[in-house]
Amino acid sequence: MRVPRVALINLGCRVNRVETDLIAKQLEDAGCSLVDPEQADAIVVNTCAVTGEAQAKTRKAVRHAANLPQEPTVIATGCVAVLFASELTELGSNVVVERDKSTVSRRVLDVLGSKDALRLDKTACAASSTPTPTGRTRPGIKVQDGCDYRCSYCIVWKARGPSTSVPANEVLRSVVESVERGAHEVVLTGINLGRWRSQGDDGLPAGTRLDGLLRHLLERTSIDRIRISSIEPPDVDTSLLRLMGSANGRIAPFLHICLQSGCDQTLSRMRRPYNTDLFRRVVEEARSTVPHVAIGTDVIVGFPGETDEEFAQSISFCKAMSFARMHVFRYSRRPGTEAALAKNQIDARTMAVRASLMRDMATESRLSCAQGLDGCRDHVLVQYAGKAVNGQLFDVGVDAGIPVGSWVDVTQSWRGDRLVGEPLRATRA
Repeated sequence: MRVPRVALINLGCRVNRVETDLIAKQLEDAGCSLVDPEQADAIVVNTCAVTGEAQAKTRKAVRHAANLPQEPTVIATGCVAVLFASELTELGSNVVVERDKSTVSRRVLDVLGSKDALRLDKTACAASSTPTPTGRTRPGIKVQDGCDYRCSYCIVWKARGPSTSVPANEVLRSVVESVERGAHEVVLTGINLGRWRSQGDDGLPAGTRLDGLLRHLLERTSIDRIRISSIEPPDVDTSLLRLMGSANGRIAPFLHICLQSGCDQTLSRMRRPYNTDLFRRVVEEARSTVPHVAIGTDVIVGFPGETDEEFAQSISFCKAMSFARMHVFRYSRRPGTEAALAKNQIDARTMAVRASLMRDMATESRLSCAQGLDGCRDHVLVQYAGKAVNGQLFDVGVDAGIPVGSWVDVTQSWRGDRLVGEPLRATRA
């Protein structure tokens, strides 16, 4: 009997990517072969609905997969599948919608007529770490899902539901498994990561926050470095920063703190749960507490009602924050959200100009932050031949002969237009 062939297409956020990686591992464990879409009997598309543009890309990906010559079955899951299922099934008679990601692997096996049994449940699906079939050197571990915020531009909370937390003992098991597979760094992910809370049935006191989970993982595993993915400003508290500052590099000195706008009036219309004063105080405390910390962020330009003056305030604030990494987005009108109905929508040309200005500033800021690491020592993880990543999430050039996956202690130097790392000791693969 021929081995079932499955392809996976991921769209959207880091959490989607972690979930797609888990599905890949489950299918491989069940005896499937992971292949390119052109060779697949079934194609899983993990969809994204965060913006209208993302939803359009989802439709295009599903339509393309459904129209491939071999006529594969296309299993669509993710946020678009939850919110707009009929929109996907209309794209082809071979398109199947599976809203529950924890059952995608079983659905694929059913479609392919496989008799292999998968023992899956929602907890196991949420807590498992990123598998190796996709070749990632920094496994992602989803520890939280859902969101209780109601930002005026966002529809994800409708698809993901309220905030839920993966029990600490499940997260611990995922980290241990990652270490056993050779991982030196793991990335904790969530839709609203800072909302992680223990329910008191996982070895930690009820109400324990993210810093308590991190301390638990540091004490009970040998993982070299844990990285925190995106986090909201109100959740970056003193306890978390002190733990990061005292962890001797085992918690990456990088915080991606979501901003969205550097103007308080815009933040208010977005219904964001903070203002620029709180954001500034969080960044100042992080820099005074965590050695060599780098700060990243997300920014939206062209939000409805954003005047020239408000944009000027936003870019000025972002420049003052000296971000090491910025994701700059043009506002995308998202049907089903409050902002989509707002007056004073910004025209596409104005948004493009503002995005260009913000990105130019972001490039200069990132360059300055990278130059500031000249002469600093750090452990770097080799992700590709000749390229590693440091604690601040900068690429660092290394000898191309060092094996991918190696954990290397280097001194970094700024050479022309990039950081280069000189190994201080033998590499550890």
